[in-house]
Amino acid sequence: MAGPYSVKFEPNIPLMLRDGTITYVDVFRPDAPGKFPALLQRTPYDKSAAMSTSGALDPIRAGKSGYAVVIQDVRGRWDSDGIYYAFHQEVEDGFDTQEWVSNQPWCNGKIGTFGLSYGAHTQASLACLNPPHLAAMWLDCGGFSNAFQSGCRNGGAFELRQVTWAFREAMQSSEAKSNPVTKTALENQDIHEWLQRMPWKKGHSPLRWTPDYENYLMEIWSQENFGEYWQQSGLCAEAYYSDFSAVPQMHMGAWYDSYTLTTTDNFAALSKSKSGPVNLLMGPWTHGARSTSYSGDVDFGPHSTVDNNLAPSFNHLRLRFFDRWMKDVPDDKDLDPPVKIFVMGGGSGKRNAQGRLDHGGQWRDEREWPLNRAQETRLFLQSEGRLSQQPPQGDIEPTRYLFDPNHPVPTIGGNISSGRPVMEPGGYDQRESAEFYGSRAPYMPLATRADILVFQTNPLNEAVEATGPISVQLWISSSALDTDFTAKLLDIYPPSPDYPEGYALNLTDGILRAKFHSSWSEPELLEPGKIYPITVRLYPTSNLFAKGHRIRLDISSSNFPRFDVNGNTGENPALSSVKITAQNSVYHDAQHPSHLILPVVPV
Repeated sequence: MAGPYSVKFEPNIPLMLRDGTITYVDVFRPDAPGKFPALLQRTPYDKSAAMSTSGALDPIRAGKSGYAVVIQDVRGRWDSDGIYYAFHQEVEDGFDTQEWVSNQPWCNGKIGTFGLSYGAHTQASLACLNPPHLAAMWLDCGGFSNAFQSGCRNGGAFELRQVTWAFREAMQSSEAKSNPVTKTALENQDIHEWLQRMPWKKGHSPLRWTPDYENYLMEIWSQENFGEYWQQSGLCAEAYYSDFSAVPQMHMGAWYDSYTLTTTDNFAALSKSKSGPVNLLMGPWTHGARSTSYSGDVDFGPHSTVDNNLAPSFNHLRLRFFDRWMKDVPDDKDLDPPVKIFVMGGGSGKRNAQGRLDHGGQWRDEREWPLNRAQETRLFLQSEGRLSQQPPQGDIEPTRYLFDPNHPVPTIGGNISSGRPVMEPGGYDQRESAEFYGSRAPYMPLATRADILVFQTNPLNEAVEATGPISVQLWISSSALDTDFTAKLLDIYPPSPDYPEGYALNLTDGILRAKFHSSWSEPELLEPGKIYPITVRLYPTSNLFAKGHRIRLDISSSNFPRFDVNGNTGENPALSSVKITAQNSVYHDAQHPSHLILPVVPV
């Protein structure tokens, strides 16, 4: 049917789930006879705020275009009844919801799903059941491929953004808004101080007034090993790829997002196994910020946004996708390659009018991810902090440092979401400042810390592009039974009038908790002094290192509060407050050629 239509709004319609729990949906639909395709968003963030939420598709515009838009408060949130248990109830609840939608007299049986972050997680959960009425999906920054490996935990360490997320959501929860006492109690908590009092105790945490969030956080924090808890479909889509829906789908993410790895892993697997089509869109943004040209203190230019570049607006881009696959509307973009990425770098390197580094970049179409033409290039750690393609020769003493868990390396940007008010996402010059939690005066560059090992190339004679998965293979030992090893990839600008000390731009990072060196499900403590090979998996990225720049790799043992701090005892940091200092060693000799693996694309 042709539009535009006038739109009928039906708020707070009850929807019963299979166990009798009543949830509520808002419906925006064409005020006209007939049946229409439906677009579904399931959210814990208040369905009534959908029109003002960046992750939501404008329901009025979609309704005028001939869609019924259904927005649901998930179980236990806002208007919906039941007990909320983040991520764990979305599989069956999502299935029941789409069945209800498909049976409405105004629905033609075709359902598309959309949503940002948690709204993407609910989509992936639903798709694991291959529901019969699902017709298309737009997953924006989420859809857990494996929450143990990215999103909740990372390399065995716990992502403390789950703490700040739970605290923020508790502050904004229906419990807080309906009970002034609860609201005041939560407002009186200083999350900065609470991060110094870990581990938290159930019933004695800043979340004790909102049991749903406290129970969730305490459980997910304590689940240290990869077992049954992490393998359920709501947290581990990759275990259900064989059943995952084969409908057309867009996996959209960002290089500075907490779900970068989830997005690319889902695409890489599903694009090979599903008829789809399956598409990937990766921009230079932070979480959900696809209409913003900067991430942190780094700007990529006005051409880096979705709006006015890939489409007139983000709403326009998504509706065009759904029109093509749910209404069979011809699209001249149909022949586009399935992958569109933004390659960061190549800007002027000057400070722009807003005071940010002009890093620049450009959009590029690709046929696959990872890129077939990317050349796996090894850069070896050398003595005196050098990084080169030449493997180390002979016997070289390892580089040693002391890791004191009471004085962790502060987090300065990176792949973070929901980290405020204690963490800022994006790209920054890697030096301490009052802006970053844990920094101390006189606010020196991170590279000056004794517990950070710095390895960098000579200034590049020509530009080098790295696009794809990043990893670091290390040979290590420790005086402790367990410890962490972190890795961070940086683009080092030379000194300039705007940046007389240069600029150390973080691109991506990762971590490995050493007791998981051989198994995620059956950790094995270290034998003090014994040498072990380990792999630290960084999030993927795409960056052009300009001529004259350096490629740098930083190795350390903490990145706080991005990750919880290992106490070096072998005990779960979520449960134990005991901390000891570890002497950690990184080997880079002929027999132990530690190296960075970069996917280098010919320029």
